[in-house]
Amino acid sequence: MAVGNINELPENILLELFTHVPARQLLLRCRPVCSLWRDLIDLVTLWKRKCLREGFITEDWDQPVADWKIFYFLRSLRRNLLHNPCAEEGFEFWSLDVNGGDEWKVEDLSRDQRKAFPNDQVKKYFVTSYYTCLKSQVVDLKAEGYWEDLMDTTRPDIEVKDWFAARPDCGSKYQLCVQLLSSAHAPLGTFQPDPAMIQQKSDAKWREVSHTFSNYPPGVRYIWFQHGGVDTHYWAGWYGPRVTNSSITIGPPLP
Repeated sequence: MAVGNINELPENILLELFTHVPARQLLLRCRPVCSLWRDLIDLVTLWKRKCLREGFITEDWDQPVADWKIFYFLRSLRRNLLHNPCAEEGFEFWSLDVNGGDEWKVEDLSRDQRKAFPNDQVKKYFVTSYYTCLKSQVVDLKAEGYWEDLMDTTRPDIEVKDWFAARPDCGSKYQLCVQLLSSAHAPLGTFQPDPAMIQQKSDAKWREVSHTFSNYPPGVRYIWFQHGGVDTHYWAGWYGPRVTNSSITIGPPLP
C-alpha cells in the first residue's frame, strides 16, 4: 500500500531513517518540522541506535548514560585537540614562548626508542636545550565544535596527557602547565605539577603525565597548554627533556 505522507510510516521505520541523518541536521532541520518528528528525535532509543551505528558503544554496553544525545555528540567530537603533537609538521601550530640556548629542535625517534615508546605511530619528538625552552598552544573550544551550553551545562571531563624523557647522559628539568580559560582568557582551572627533575645517568624512559579536569566552573572557552624544560648541565646542543604525543581530549573515551 502506497504511503502518501512520510508521517504515515510506522514510527520504528521513521526512527531507522533518522539514524542515517547527520545529528546536527536532525536537531537544526528535522526536529522543528512537526511535533511527531520532535518527539521521535528526542527519544533515547534514537540516540542509542546512532551511538551503536557509529561504534560509540558496543552491543553489550551496560554503563549508565545520563543523556544519550549529549553522549553521542561528545563521542562524535572526541579527538586530540592539540595540533601537531608529535612534531610531524615541525613547529606548526605551536607558539615558541621561550626559545633559549640552542633553541627548540625536532629529532627522530631511533629504532630502539620506537620499540620502547608505547605508541608505534610516534616517530618524532621536540627537544629542549641548555636554557629554558617552552612552547604552547591555545585550543578554541567553539572553533573545535564544543558549543557554550555544552561546556557550561554538561561540563564534560577534559583529559590532558603529555610524554617526556631525559637523555641518559644529562640531567634535565621538565615542566607542564595547562589552564582552562574564560572568554576573556581568565584562568578557571589550572594543572601545574611540580617540575620533574631527572638526574644524570637516568634510565631515559618515556614517562606519561596526565590530569583530568572535572566539575570545573562554567565559562570555559579555551584551553592553554604549555610544556618544555631545560638541561641542568648547560651543555651546548640539545640535552634537555624531550616531549611528544601530547593530547587534550574531552568527554568519554571510545570503547
